[in-house]
Amino acid sequence: MNHDLHAGSALDDPRTAAAPPEHDRASHEQHRHEGHEPDAHGGHGGHAGHGDHVTQFRRLFWIMLVLAVPVVAFSGMFAHLLGYHLPDAAWVPWVSPVLGTVLYVWGGRPFLTGGVAELRSRRPGMMLLIALAITVAFLASWGASLGVLDVQLDFWWELALLVVIMLLGHWIEMRSLAMTTSALDSLAALLPDAAEKIVGDEVVPVAPDELAVGDVVLVRPGAAVPADGRIVDGTASMDESMVTGESTPVERSTGDRVVAGTVATDSGLRVEVTATGDDTALAGIHKLVADAQNSTSRAQRIADTAAAWLFWFALGSAVLTALVWVALGMPDDAVVRTITVLVIACPHALGLAIPLVVAIATERAARGGVLVTDRLALESMRTVDTVLMDKTGTLTRGEPTVTVVATVSGADESRSRDDVLAVAAAAERASEHPLAKAIVRAAEDRGIDVPTADGFTSSPAVGVRATVDGDVVEVGGPRLLEQGGLEELADTGRWHDEGAIVLHVVIGGRVAGALRLADEVRPESREAVDALHAAGIEVVMVTGDARAVAETVARDLGVDRVFAGVRPEDKAATVTGLQREGRRVAMVGDGVNDAPALSAADVGIAIGAGTDVAIASAGVILASSDPRSVLSVIALSRAAYRKMKQNLWWAAGYNLISVPLAAGVLAPIGFVLPMSVGAILMSISTVVVALNAQLLRRLDLTPARSAAAFLDRRTPSPTSSSR
Repeated sequence: MNHDLHAGSALDDPRTAAAPPEHDRASHEQHRHEGHEPDAHGGHGGHAGHGDHVTQFRRLFWIMLVLAVPVVAFSGMFAHLLGYHLPDAAWVPWVSPVLGTVLYVWGGRPFLTGGVAELRSRRPGMMLLIALAITVAFLASWGASLGVLDVQLDFWWELALLVVIMLLGHWIEMRSLAMTTSALDSLAALLPDAAEKIVGDEVVPVAPDELAVGDVVLVRPGAAVPADGRIVDGTASMDESMVTGESTPVERSTGDRVVAGTVATDSGLRVEVTATGDDTALAGIHKLVADAQNSTSRAQRIADTAAAWLFWFALGSAVLTALVWVALGMPDDAVVRTITVLVIACPHALGLAIPLVVAIATERAARGGVLVTDRLALESMRTVDTVLMDKTGTLTRGEPTVTVVATVSGADESRSRDDVLAVAAAAERASEHPLAKAIVRAAEDRGIDVPTADGFTSSPAVGVRATVDGDVVEVGGPRLLEQGGLEELADTGRWHDEGAIVLHVVIGGRVAGALRLADEVRPESREAVDALHAAGIEVVMVTGDARAVAETVARDLGVDRVFAGVRPEDKAATVTGLQREGRRVAMVGDGVNDAPALSAADVGIAIGAGTDVAIASAGVILASSDPRSVLSVIALSRAAYRKMKQNLWWAAGYNLISVPLAAGVLAPIGFVLPMSVGAILMSISTVVVALNAQLLRRLDLTPARSAAAFLDRRTPSPTSSSR
């Protein structure tokens, strides 16, 4: 047991120690029409400006909405449809053409450039379909306004509504999915702002990037190591959890290597720099995150797929319509019918089908403690069949907790458990060590009165000593017993086998008891694992802890598979290994060491209490540390997908019916779909899509309710019809 506290040297004296130095898929369409391809998690190689695109689309939407009002109001066809009369002034007929042209050129620019980009890439989709519809409407409307074409081809109001609705859809999508943090920037933030370089007898503050291999730096208690190095003087307990995931501080002494970003919790060190910049372990994790993000396959949106099919359907229908009407000897009708087909195929409802569901789903998720930062992650969660959970901070609390207090039996030496814990807490109260804090916290949680201690001293790798109520009390690990020639209690051998931390309490030179400390399992974890099993999902645990610790937790929770002693870079390899088995993997983690795995997984889920880099590498963030929230994500993903499919079928179904009618397939029996009826159907389709998406608000996403729902249903497999 490593229980290093202040060593008492000048380096360690707290009185002389200075204070320690202190992905966007949502912008897919906007970037695509500018010629940029987003990365797998919606990012763009770390480029800033996603928030700017949201602002631009919001501003553009409101400006175009203001312009659209007079365009629609002064449109002759719209006035005829609603039965009101326009003024007879000479300027009235030109309001819609002039403002409609501004709408087309300014408001339609994102769709026009996006359509051109899709043409160049030979991947027609939503942008090309919108561009085709507004261009045909624009040209036909000018032809009608100038008297060149039939007056019924005055589509200014349709053009205005289409541009405004499409801008609204893109704004909703961007706003709901805009990334607010960068994984790579968060990694850099782990380094201190300044390093203390030792030059002769002086300590000189320098920036970490100014350090060179061979420099010696001073790392004060509580400060972060500025670069990878080797300890040349001192011993300290190092908090390496942000890099390794190990929940317990690890003793590092002269000759040991330390990693940039780790923290000396209790003692000062002198460290010789062995690696800087791109050669550090932190930079290696940085590269793993970037590589994993860039290598993840780019799933195409189902709305784009529907739009692509609809594009070819509309284009083929228009060509066939023109050929048939010309063949019938009615070229004028051929022009009217062809243009009508192309305009009526404009995807009002289709453009809102996905963004509305995503916006409502993410809003509903946020109220349930789930933040969705990547829409693709939300879509993919329904297909997951394996959940890979980090142990520390996810299934467990991520901090040491006193789980058992043992005492010595015997009339003369016997003390109650509360007495042993009280004197141990008194001796440890002056220490800043994480284990000391756990002991004090345990006494406070049990309502035990902790007496006052005097004469506190500490010895690295041994423990602490203090005088409590006239008795000398010592608390420490195995070396404490070795120095005093004492024997440990019988129970502690089993504790060691289980991978727990054991601290001995010695009072007056005799062993009075022992404390078992371990990373406490969250009470919700068992229900989360059971609910995942009920959903047909395998639960796998990965941790940097020793196998004995990992297997103890796994047995307690019923976890299916365990990967123990896994280094940071190997966590991503664990994910890819499961994927090579044909599994769809969701990774749940909370530390920097989890970031590459979160990025490599099909779905990355970060515990909100975790580090910024883990949060930024994930597509889904759980605001709480309750692992049952994973079930909320699954439930939301499946419900949202059902709504997406329903909306897409409704939106596309309108076109599948109205386009042939507009083309005149029923003309032989005297029926041709009037433009006014087509417009009404188009509006109804949009309203139905919007109302259907609103039903998602009824979904209960509280973690306990989500887990209970899966346990009640006992879904046989995640690969069933829910997909």
